[in-house]
Order: sequence, then C-alpha cells, then structure tokens
Amino acid sequence: MRRWLLAAGAAIALAFGTGAAEAQQRTRVTIYTALENEQLAPFKQAIEAAVPGVEVVWVRDSTGVITARVIAERENPRADMIMGLAASSLLMFEGMNLLEPYTPAGVDALKPAFRDSTPPATWTGMDAYLGVICFNTTEARRFNAPTPTTWQDLTKPEFRGRLVMPHPASSGTGYLMVAMWLQQMGEEAGWRFMDALHENMAVYTHSGSAPCVQAARGERVAGISLDMRGARERTQGAPIEVIIPAEGTGWDMEATSIVRGTRNLEAARRIADWVATRQANELYSRFYAVVAYPGVTNTPTNYPANAEARMFPNNFTWMAENRERILAEWSRRYESKAAPRN
Repeated sequence: MRRWLLAAGAAIALAFGTGAAEAQQRTRVTIYTALENEQLAPFKQAIEAAVPGVEVVWVRDSTGVITARVIAERENPRADMIMGLAASSLLMFEGMNLLEPYTPAGVDALKPAFRDSTPPATWTGMDAYLGVICFNTTEARRFNAPTPTTWQDLTKPEFRGRLVMPHPASSGTGYLMVAMWLQQMGEEAGWRFMDALHENMAVYTHSGSAPCVQAARGERVAGISLDMRGARERTQGAPIEVIIPAEGTGWDMEATSIVRGTRNLEAARRIADWVATRQANELYSRFYAVVAYPGVTNTPTNYPANAEARMFPNNFTWMAENRERILAEWSRRYESKAAPRN
C-alpha cells in the first residue's frame, strides 16, 4: 500500500509539474482590441486552440481609447498585436510607422476590400460594421416624426431634441458616419448638414451601440448606431425599424495588425495567419453580417436588406490622414452636447 501511495503521489506531482511547465512555456501575446466584451472569451478560446503554445491577453476599450493609447505608447509599445480595431485607425498607425509588415498566409482568398493592397501589407480585414438609423415607430407617432429615408430627413423639426448618435472621438461608429458625410457631401456641405443635425441632437454618447439601445427603449425617436445592434433590438421586440438611407451609409472594418517591435513576432504572425482563415471568419460571422471571407454569411433576423450594397465607397486612407483634423473641428462645433464620460 505504501509503495502504491508513493507511486500515485509521484504521478500526480509529475502531472502537475508538467502542466506548470507547459503553462510557463506558453507565449503570452498582449492584444489591444475594441471587440465587444461578449466576443473576448470565444475569440481567446478559438485563437488558443488554433495556435498551440499561445496565451491571449486582452486589453479592451473603445475604438477611440485604444487608438489614443497606441499613439501615446508609440515610443514604448506595450501591445504585441491589435485586433478588432477600425481599419482607419490602423492606417493612421501605418503612417506613423507603428506596424510590423506581414502578409498572412491565405490572405489572397479574402474579398479585395479586406486586404491591404499597398505593399508592404500591415493589416488584414476581418469584418465590417455599418451605420444605421434605429427608428422607434411608437415614439415617432407621438411626435408626428416621419420615417427617415434620407440623412437629410433627420434635420426636420419633428426630430428636435429626439436624436442621439455616437461621439466620433470615442466611437468608431461615430467617426465612420462623420467621415462618410464629409466624403459624400463634400466638406462644406457636410459640415452644414452636421450643423443642422446638431440642432436636433439630444446627446452624443461614448458608445456605438447606446443610441440604438436608447431608441429601442423609447428614450429617443431615432438613434444613429450599429447595424447588428439594430437587428438585435428589433428581434428582441423593440418597436424599431432599422434603416439604411437611400444615399448609402458609412462603414469601417475591424482589422488586425502586428505592432512593430513586438518581442513575440513569431507567435503574432501565427495569430495573424489564423485571422485570415475561413474558420476565423466563421467566428466573426457570429457577430457581424459582413465578413472578409467570400461565401461566409450569417445574416441575422431583421438585418436591413441590401446592406452590403449600400456601403459607401470609403476612402480609408483619407479617413486616417484627416482623422485628427476632423475630430478637432467636430469637437469645436458640437462638444457641448457630449455625454459625460464615466
């Protein structure tokens, strides 16, 4: 019996020792991200299963905060990778020489819009998110507000004090809409439109999904928000229509890059390879209707028809190069209605 106990103890010790050794041998890869909180666990699980020997360590915040943090740390980067951040932010980092050039294996299979076509490649697209109008039909009847079919409709007096949209310095959704209006209308007309829109705005939130949530609850008549949030709120029973105006809508893509100077370059490259796979895109499609890999679709219930066809042909380089100038001008004009920061 004594021999058996000693043997069993030795086996247990060996097993625990082996597990501890394996844990120590795993490469910790710090990834800055603006993915939603609900996405972090399934993404971590999928990456660690597909890339053995890697441990994902998330640092998560909004698009604006992550963008500012990467720039602030540019002399001493703390991230190994960036994942699920707006491509317009990554292009800005590219211009500042903050990204490691790398072309993932299999990237040629992705839709052209989701590939970095300017060599050397520094980012890989994952999925797209679009701006929509979440329009509460019940509240609209109370105030005799017409169903908006164009962006200009939101400047009508019936919407005075009853609109909400994301702050473009905090939210990627906010910035993609501002950038789209300026590109589509021209800067002079775009700012005039936003001046009129501001008159009807109740508040600028620091979240891309909050405007649709507020509209769904009946707190606002309409909120400019994320496409997927709109579909979800309507499916859950909210009395809203999810509208993409006839002129089209702004969009950005979530993308992945390797941070220049990472000490875990080989592990980061393996994760970047996974990002471009069909398997990874099938995971993205659980959360987004438009993804990078052709043929991978999972259109949710109540998602707006023809959404991909109404995506405005963004100039992402222009969005990146003009971001700071646009945000400064936007804040000068409209900051008075920004929501308090938590």
